[in-house]
Amino acid sequence: MSERILFLTGKLAERQLKRILDDMKPDFSYRINQIGVSVAALMSENIIMRRIKQEQDVDKIIVPGKFRGDLDKLSKYFKIPVERGPEDLRHLPDYFGLDSYQNNIEDYECMIFSEIVDASILNVSQIMDISKQYKKDGANIIDLGCMPDTYFPHLEEVIFKLKKEGFAVSVDSANSEELIRGGKAGADYLLSINEKNIFVLDEVQSTPVLIPNKSGDMSSLERLINKFLTKKKKFFADPILDPIHYGFLESISRYRELRKKFPKIDILMGIGNLTELTDCDSAGVTTVLMGLVSELNVKGVLVVQVSNHCRNAIKEADKARKLMFFAKSNQRLPIGIDKGLMCLREKKPSRLQKDEINYIKSLVKDKNYRILLSKDGINTFNSKIFLTGLDPFEFYDSLEVEDDSSHAFYLGVELARAQIAFQLGKNYNQDNELDWGVAVEKKKEDLNRRPDLKSTQKKK
Repeated sequence: MSERILFLTGKLAERQLKRILDDMKPDFSYRINQIGVSVAALMSENIIMRRIKQEQDVDKIIVPGKFRGDLDKLSKYFKIPVERGPEDLRHLPDYFGLDSYQNNIEDYECMIFSEIVDASILNVSQIMDISKQYKKDGANIIDLGCMPDTYFPHLEEVIFKLKKEGFAVSVDSANSEELIRGGKAGADYLLSINEKNIFVLDEVQSTPVLIPNKSGDMSSLERLINKFLTKKKKFFADPILDPIHYGFLESISRYRELRKKFPKIDILMGIGNLTELTDCDSAGVTTVLMGLVSELNVKGVLVVQVSNHCRNAIKEADKARKLMFFAKSNQRLPIGIDKGLMCLREKKPSRLQKDEINYIKSLVKDKNYRILLSKDGINTFNSKIFLTGLDPFEFYDSLEVEDDSSHAFYLGVELARAQIAFQLGKNYNQDNELDWGVAVEKKKEDLNRRPDLKSTQKKK
């Protein structure tokens, strides 16, 4: 017997919900109950319990995604599961299994080394603040970058402080003396160890990241690897990822060949030569590189965020490693799992049909403006006025808010959001900020509490 589901909705969404469910032709039976409120955000537990019979011949109740209330309370009252659906009705098919974006992706197998490239010229307090933020963003190891011809007098102090606060630490330097100082101070890892400076490891216990003597010299790297395998000592090996047009393709081949020759060793890949040295949004580059990392079973990545366009590089790497681990573990493509890395676009931007908007317009009986997107642009309307266009400036003279500064301000904000969403192909939901994925930290919402009205929404 198929599952029986009751969908609760408001007046404005009823018709659209019915059409979507009809088009879905789902393998469950369903009913729709319009409970007499205009929009989902106006629903409350009390309204639902007052207007819906307790004895329902259904297996589950689904309330709108914008409902703010206690689902456990409703489930106990009706004695069946009560769930939130997607915030956008157009994602209802996805909600039932195609691309739900409901997956809990927290596991990973690749560690993030996050480099503070100018650590030697920062004071201890500055380094600690940066390290705390990097850790919050997803970093596992704080890498202290040592600058050429720049003495790092407080290196030991920084390492002591970081270790005391529970951080794992690595030191990256071309100066052997700095590497020794870092190792003796307690650094967990030392980067850039080759045959020329391997003597450093005679004096310290840190785990090395082995690199070739010079770019592309895989024979020197392999000699070091074999030496460490013989001694059964821990290490990472890094063939070095080169920038585009400066050996990029060949460097990828080196990682592939290294994994073939040494299937069980720990490999590290520094991805900054791609993210920092390519003028494009870093999220896409990072995601592809982390896909490569996943296929090669690379156990560590070195991430830097120096340039402004890489300001979220650690967050992006963290999200991407979790996405790829989930996809690989579940033997599926990295699609329809999590949308945190789609910062500028939506896979399926919601755009209403003209007849749907006209129907919603017919239900509006007040002067408050609704704003919806269609394929034709921005639609804003109340009981008397209906405007469609691409530029909010075109609307102003017709909105009749010249004497209502707060309402004019509110419409300015919302119409600007709508314009940006339309131009970029993103979703827009009135009274909600646009979703920028990992690029902008989301405000945490209490879904058990209805949101407070903004000053511009309060009735005078």
